[in-house]
Amino acid sequence: MIQRVPMTNAGAVKLRAELHELKAVARPRITAAIAEARAHGDLKENAEYHAAREQQSFAEGRIAEIEAKLANAHIIDITSLPPSDKVVFGSTVRFIDEDNGEEKRYQIVGEDEADIKQGKISFSSPIARALIGKFVGDVVEVQTPGGLKTCEIVEVEYL
Repeated sequence: MIQRVPMTNAGAVKLRAELHELKAVARPRITAAIAEARAHGDLKENAEYHAAREQQSFAEGRIAEIEAKLANAHIIDITSLPPSDKVVFGSTVRFIDEDNGEEKRYQIVGEDEADIKQGKISFSSPIARALIGKFVGDVVEVQTPGGLKTCEIVEVEYL
């Protein structure tokens, strides 16, 4: 059985854009590079040909990977959900680390969308797993690689 993978609407849009770029721009460019390299003659010792074939292999692999991800995606449009104080997939959570008083803000997203520098964490991360299902005002203990952290949920946004 194929398991559906949650993904935000923004994540799906980003993957579709990458797929379009690969199919409409990269694929024709690589095909032209292969044709040009073939015109140079002997393919056994033609570095341009081998480099172009390697690029083609990478691009086709990425196209297949993106198509599979989109086919198995369960796209969740967080803006269509009624606003609530409950932390769910796609919501943005602001919380205070009670150990050091530091305030943090993360959006809980799918595996492929996670980017800590942009404030996006995977739903399967220890922090997200501890936060999902909790409400504003709840104090949550999170087991992280750095040890046990205690935090209080201050705000939940459905952006």
